[in-house]
Amino acid sequence: MDSLTQLTLGAAVGEVVLGKKAGNRAMVWGAIGGTIPDMDVFANLVSDEISALAFHRAITHSLFFAAVTPLLLGWLVSRMETKPPLHWWKSAGLVWVSLFLLIGVGSLPMPFSAADAGAIGFSVSTVIMIFPVTVFLIRRMRNRPADPEPIRWQAWAWLFFWAIVTHPLLDTCTTYGTQLFQPFHDHRAAIDNISVVDPLYTIPFLICLILASRRQRGSKWRLRLNYLGIAISSAYMLFTFYNKYRVHEIFEQSLQREGIAYHRMTVSPSIFNNILWQGLAEGDTAYYHGMYSLLDREPRVLEFSTIPKGHDLLNPYENDRVAGILKWFSNGYYTVLVHPDGTLQFNDLRFGALGETFKSEKDFVFRFLLKDENGALKAEQNRERPPDAGEAFHRLWERIKGI
Repeated sequence: MDSLTQLTLGAAVGEVVLGKKAGNRAMVWGAIGGTIPDMDVFANLVSDEISALAFHRAITHSLFFAAVTPLLLGWLVSRMETKPPLHWWKSAGLVWVSLFLLIGVGSLPMPFSAADAGAIGFSVSTVIMIFPVTVFLIRRMRNRPADPEPIRWQAWAWLFFWAIVTHPLLDTCTTYGTQLFQPFHDHRAAIDNISVVDPLYTIPFLICLILASRRQRGSKWRLRLNYLGIAISSAYMLFTFYNKYRVHEIFEQSLQREGIAYHRMTVSPSIFNNILWQGLAEGDTAYYHGMYSLLDREPRVLEFSTIPKGHDLLNPYENDRVAGILKWFSNGYYTVLVHPDGTLQFNDLRFGALGETFKSEKDFVFRFLLKDENGALKAEQNRERPPDAGEAFHRLWERIKGI
C-alpha cells in the first residue's frame, strides 16, 4: 500500500498498544514503525535498478524482520525516553550496526552481489535510524517532561512489532507481492484484493485517527475514534476480499462462455478503486485480458483482448540475471515486444495498461527497456507516458461507472 496508508495503520495500532500510557507519542512511534519497511526504496541510491526491484518488499517486509527489529527499536526508544537519556548515542550506534547486519546479511540470498547487499544494508539501516534520532532530538529541544512511570522496553517493542508486522501483511493484499519469508525463501505472496492506492480504505481511517489524536490521552472518545477507524478499514478490507471471490467467478464463467482455453488466471482491482477489476488468463501463445466493473449491467466480461506473449524473444537470454529477475517478479505474467532499433520491451501485465488498452507499447503501466550489452541484458524502467494520458484516465473513470 502507499506510504500514507501504512503510516495511518501504524499510528492506529500504536495507539491501541500504548495510547493510554504514551498519548500521541504512541501514534508517532507507531507511524514510524509502519513506515520503516518501505525504507528499502533507498536501495535505489546504491544499486542498479533491477537489484533495487528485487530488494523492494524483501527482507524489510519479512516476518523475520518484523520479529527482530521491534526488539532493537523498543530497547532504543526506552533508553531515549528515560530522563536523562541513557547513553542514547551509544545505543543508537549499536542498533544501527544490528540493523546493518540484519539487512545486509539477510540480503545475501538475493540475486545480487555481496557488495550490493552491503551497500544496501548500509543505506537502508542509516535511513531507518534517522527517524528515532530525529524524534529524540526534537523532544530534547522542546524539553518535554518525563512520564511519572517510565514505559518498559518490552512495551515499546510490542508497539513496534504490531506497527511493523501489519505493514507487510497489508502489502500482501496488493498485486506487487511481498517476500514474507525472506531470508529463507523468495516467494512473493500477493492476494490481489486491493489496489496499492485506495482512498476508500485510507481516508476514513485517517480522519478517525486525526480526530482521535486531538482527544485527551485515555479519554473514551479517543479510544472509540481510533477503534472506529480500524473497524471501518477492516470492514472495507473484508468487502474487497468478497469482491475478489465474486469477480474471479465471473471471469471464469466469461472465459468458458467465450471458449478460451487457459492454464491459469488472476484478477486484480484497477488503481484507486475496488469497483473496476481486470482479469488476465494465460494461454499457450497469448494472454487474454478483460475488464469488469461491479456497476456493469450484466455479471460477465463482454470482451477480451488478446496479447501475444513474445516469450521467445528472451530465449537467447535464458540464463541472464536481468531476464530471470523480471520473469520472477512478474510471476510469469509478461509479454516481450521488439522496437525497430532492436531494443526489447518487457511488460508486466499484472499492472494493466494505461486507459486499459494495449494498442501502443507506451500503454503498458509497468515496462522495462532491455538492451543487449555484450550478450547480457541491461534494463531501464520506461516511465514515459503517452501524450493522451489525461484522456486515458478519463476513459478509466467512465469504465468504472459500468456499461
